[in-house]
Amino acid sequence: MQFIKPVCLHEKDKIEAFLRRHPFLHLYELGDLDDFFWSYTNWYALQDSDSIRQIVLLYVGAELPVLLGLTEGSGEEMSQLLHSISHLLPKRFYAHLNSNTVEIFAKDYQIQSHGIYNKMGLSNILYLNSYLNKVDTSSVEQMSQSDLQELKALYHVSYPGNWFDPRMLETGHYYGVRQAGVLVSVAGVHVYSPKYKVATLGNVTTHPDFREQGLATKVCAKLCQSLLDSVDYIGLNVKADNTGAISCYERLGFEKIALYGEYTLELK
Repeated sequence: MQFIKPVCLHEKDKIEAFLRRHPFLHLYELGDLDDFFWSYTNWYALQDSDSIRQIVLLYVGAELPVLLGLTEGSGEEMSQLLHSISHLLPKRFYAHLNSNTVEIFAKDYQIQSHGIYNKMGLSNILYLNSYLNKVDTSSVEQMSQSDLQELKALYHVSYPGNWFDPRMLETGHYYGVRQAGVLVSVAGVHVYSPKYKVATLGNVTTHPDFREQGLATKVCAKLCQSLLDSVDYIGLNVKADNTGAISCYERLGFEKIALYGEYTLELK
């Protein structure tokens, strides 16, 4: 009988090999192996003598730390790992977890659910057969650091409380549309790593006065076209009841990958 134990991981190659088993489920984690993010990561695993069974990432580069602990399996081993590291976690953190594993924190943490989300994914192969490469993106422009204040103003109006890291403008993968010189729609990335060939879309929004005009489709299409020059896998997270956004992403070639929950946890 093999002895299974929790460990702290530091070897990128070992972590990557496990995450590559299901890249779309673990795009955030794969991207965080990049040097751009690596120093903000803590990795924990459930491991036997031969291999990794489960991995959890604690990302501390945001104001509120984020725990990523998703699994394809029944959740028993992931629950075991989460329980074993619970004493190492912050007093307050955000989490992406399967609905059948989050309850291991119920005894010690107050759990606030933010809903059920879909992970969706787009690969080069899907792209070739999708609507994405037919979208007219001639009105879309690339954003830069000089557009930071405009971006913040748009997010304040149309996407308050979003997770926007201004460092991500350095990637060159933020795209927007202006109407009468005013920025009204934008799409960007939460994760981008040409080294690990992955990216995740984020901070996609359109000003309330300009919605239902197809602007989000245009900026997302331009962003994906640009990303697929340097990555093999693009993913995103979208609330499961946001049928309009899901339909938009499906038209662009994205497919549903998995369901999970997002939570804020605070020590009692």
